[in-house]
Amino acid sequence: MTSINPSQFDARAERWPIAGAFTISRGAKTEAVVVVAEIARDGHTGRGECVPYARYDETPDGVLAAIEAMREPVLRGLDRAGLQAAMPPGAARNALDCALLDLDAKLSGRRAWDVLGVAAPRAATTAYTISLGTPEAMAEATAKAAARPLLKIKLGGDGDADRIAAVRRAAPKAELIVDANEAWTPDNLVRNLAACADVGVTLVEQPLPAGNDEALATIQRPIPVCADESVHARNSLEALRGRYDAINIKLDKTGGITEAIAMAEAAQALGFDIMVGCMVATSLAMAPAMLLTPQARFVDLDGPLLLARDRDGGLRYEASTVYPPTPELWG
Repeated sequence: MTSINPSQFDARAERWPIAGAFTISRGAKTEAVVVVAEIARDGHTGRGECVPYARYDETPDGVLAAIEAMREPVLRGLDRAGLQAAMPPGAARNALDCALLDLDAKLSGRRAWDVLGVAAPRAATTAYTISLGTPEAMAEATAKAAARPLLKIKLGGDGDADRIAAVRRAAPKAELIVDANEAWTPDNLVRNLAACADVGVTLVEQPLPAGNDEALATIQRPIPVCADESVHARNSLEALRGRYDAINIKLDKTGGITEAIAMAEAAQALGFDIMVGCMVATSLAMAPAMLLTPQARFVDLDGPLLLARDRDGGLRYEASTVYPPTPELWG
């Protein structure tokens, strides 16, 4: 990992409309607010995109300020290794880490995975998300996506047994994973897991609130359970043993692809399956996460499919198959 001494540095917030609304247990939104970092040298520009996430006390202004605070170190040649030490995990570091790697790849004429010394990404089947709603509304949305092989169903607590049953009736052949986004409680955990098992759900993501998930270690889990809000970077892995069977790696949590790759290796060594996930964002945010597809049991990179439009030159999606990025997009 070498210093690349960039000559230009920029960051900005962008707003991308969502097709309809995206609804989870914490609320609904109609647009994705992303932050893009750009670092340039010798006619080449490296780009990285992140999503400031309120669940982790992030705001667009705060992330922009954190990126701007790194302007001078980056212009003096701070590399990705130094960035890991200089910034905590989170959205701001993700944008800069991915921009630096993109620039390094462009300057060297290599692909990002060759720069990192990892396997090339592969075309993968991505999950497609069904937003939280009434059983009837979710069944209607599911019916429109029933031909997709993998659906991710957002649940929200009370009434989830009816929701997942309605979804299964609408998509009898699809593989289903569900995401409760911390909305279940120890009182309804066993009941909701059983309802999911009854309709053949493959995986349940973050059923209990982070920091209040002890009950997962005391029950018989009829379905594998995946950590999302409970897992961030490598230092959060050890506490998950005995409670979770898989982890959802998102670059906005790990603080970039550099930590994400190291985290995936560490997680697999501990026996966890890997899901590579995303926030709702454009293809520029999905592209670096594609580097985790060789290790992932589940791929959930449908962010651009949920937008009213993607950025020009985005990832190629054919139905539910997503392909690795072109060099012009990233890496």
